[in-house]
Amino acid sequence: MTLRHFINSTDISADELRKVLQLSTASTDALGKPLAGLGAALIFEKPSNRTRHSMEMAVVQLGGHPVYTRGEEVGFDVRETVEDITKVMGGYHGILAARVFDHNIVRRMADSSSVPVVNMLSDRQHPLQGLADVLTMQQQLGDLVGKTVCYVGDYNNVARSLAQASALLGMHVRLGCPNGYAAEDGELQALQKLGAASVNQFDNMKDAVGGAHAVHTDVWTSMGQESETNKREKAFANFQVTEAVMKDAAADAIFMHCLPAHRGMEVAAEVIDGPRSKVFEQAHNRMHAARGLLAFLMGVNV
Repeated sequence: MTLRHFINSTDISADELRKVLQLSTASTDALGKPLAGLGAALIFEKPSNRTRHSMEMAVVQLGGHPVYTRGEEVGFDVRETVEDITKVMGGYHGILAARVFDHNIVRRMADSSSVPVVNMLSDRQHPLQGLADVLTMQQQLGDLVGKTVCYVGDYNNVARSLAQASALLGMHVRLGCPNGYAAEDGELQALQKLGAASVNQFDNMKDAVGGAHAVHTDVWTSMGQESETNKREKAFANFQVTEAVMKDAAADAIFMHCLPAHRGMEVAAEVIDGPRSKVFEQAHNRMHAARGLLAFLMGVNV
């Protein structure tokens, strides 16, 4: 089995992404127990609800034993170097996964690991969320080629992974971002090269959302950005997803949010709690997508 890591959404090809999605929807009987007798080290510098529960259960469903570890217990580059921690844990476990502040940590883990490394979140990427996002859209919308996905808000780690996974599947990618919080031109060009049907960025909601089949957003202030809260609330004041905004989307458009959400800020309560919202299907798909990815990394074919 070839050693593979999943640090960025672009670490797999379009065909491999389709395979991961296929594995995500396969029964646990079909997947077997590729992690039987193996541990999975799940290291959390940042707290989590969905990531911890979805990853632990995905490991269990594949026959493995998840070991939850707080960041201070290993102390990346404080108690030990990233490389030493990775090499030690690689002797105990079949999978290493980390949820970190600095993307460079998971990159260094992958560079020094003898077993697959999974990025459970960093400041640059949230690739497991991206998998769950496209899995949910595929279930709700069918074949995603030529469909339009819109992300509204800060072009952050969640937006980047969503946009990359959507581009790999041939979607039209639209971004609606306030000035100062948009994707750089180089990122837009890279998305186009991944296979997106088109890539467009707007500084207003109406143009971004118009005709979209799926409208995504995220909190205005992410973990670690608390000092910017007031500044961000002012910058994002005109970027709340409301019922009026959703009326500009396609008639059958769905609403998605990676959670946790702040009703009355990035999204109106009537939208996230309304019939178009698929946020809980999306959250539950975190487990299925994680299971599919782990199966892929362990060489499972169905």
